[in-house]
Amino acid sequence: MRLSSLLLSTALCLGATAALAQAPQDVFRIGVLGDHSGPYADFSGPGAVVAAKLAVEDFGGTVLGKRIEILSADHQNKADTASNKARQWIDVDGVHAIADMTNSAAALSVQALTKERGIVALASGPATTRLTNEDCSPTGFHWVMDTYSQSIGSARAVVQEGGKNWFLVTADYAFGHQMAADLRKEITANGGKIVGEVRHPTNANDFSSYLLQAQSSGAQIVGLANGGSDTINSVKQAAEFGITDAGQKLVGLVLMISDVHAMGLSNAKGLIATTAYYWDRDDGSRAFAKRYEQTMKRMPTQVHAGIYSSVLHYLKAVQAAGTDKGTVVAEKMRELPVNDFFAHDAKIRADGRVVHDMYLVEVKRPEDSKGPWDYYKVLRTIPAEQAVIPLSESKCYMVKG
Repeated sequence: MRLSSLLLSTALCLGATAALAQAPQDVFRIGVLGDHSGPYADFSGPGAVVAAKLAVEDFGGTVLGKRIEILSADHQNKADTASNKARQWIDVDGVHAIADMTNSAAALSVQALTKERGIVALASGPATTRLTNEDCSPTGFHWVMDTYSQSIGSARAVVQEGGKNWFLVTADYAFGHQMAADLRKEITANGGKIVGEVRHPTNANDFSSYLLQAQSSGAQIVGLANGGSDTINSVKQAAEFGITDAGQKLVGLVLMISDVHAMGLSNAKGLIATTAYYWDRDDGSRAFAKRYEQTMKRMPTQVHAGIYSSVLHYLKAVQAAGTDKGTVVAEKMRELPVNDFFAHDAKIRADGRVVHDMYLVEVKRPEDSKGPWDYYKVLRTIPAEQAVIPLSESKCYMVKG
């Protein structure tokens, strides 16, 4: 028994060594891990890979004398699938950083692994604040949005304008739970209240029972604490029930421009949301969108823009640090300001959160849109400091010491 165990252990070690040897020494690899087939595929998926490749192209294609290569995979919105793929990338393929990670549970599992291995994690798609709070990492970064930025921006504005009573339609997993908790805190702090809440499974097709409960609650605001196809289906079915026509207002807490495109302006008109990026905001955002559209035949979401920004900033830090060692590169990333079309002079805090402005937007009515993808009216800029959890409230060990 002991001999067979020793032989098996030796075989496994030799196999791992042989696999590691397969990773080419003249290639610098970054993995883009996201949802390619589920409810978040439109704002992750192939578009995330294109955004990362555009960042590599703009950086020059090489770093530390090595050709940069982008690997991609579908985590299928499963935490174990995500961590297994990340482990293979790190141990076998020699990946130096992992980007995107749309889906909070998947992102948390990957960040736990990258923290252990000293690999940089660049989260753009997930929204849970745990990535920079309870589960923060010296090599983990949260780039685009989180449940705090999405709930605070929209909720504060709506409550201050008289939307006091809310009913929540919440995705039943880590992201949705955290979003609902942040909403409850912000709404009650500003004199409003949550009159009811229902939770639904991810990738649901029928929201009728949830929406009928929201309609009968008498709430002024129906907050959609979900994302992707769940948000799309919620809004479409809300239109069928005449919820907004009857006077209730929908607030999409994680709304992507791809969602609005799928819904159509007739269904989505009047939706309020917070976004980190809108393609038609300025010359820089339009220039990136035009290049992205040439490949994808559609406009990028805030997640795609954030993936570009995170990969580009990471490569700048690798070059400046003169090493691919994750812990050293992570410190350099915090030293350098983030400057690109996505964020201007943004800073990265000790907890890994990228602090940048956000934008409160309203979906246009069909008659106000000038053409395809002209969907948002920017209502106001939310200053960077107001869009992130104050460090005084942080639960990150690197902040608390």
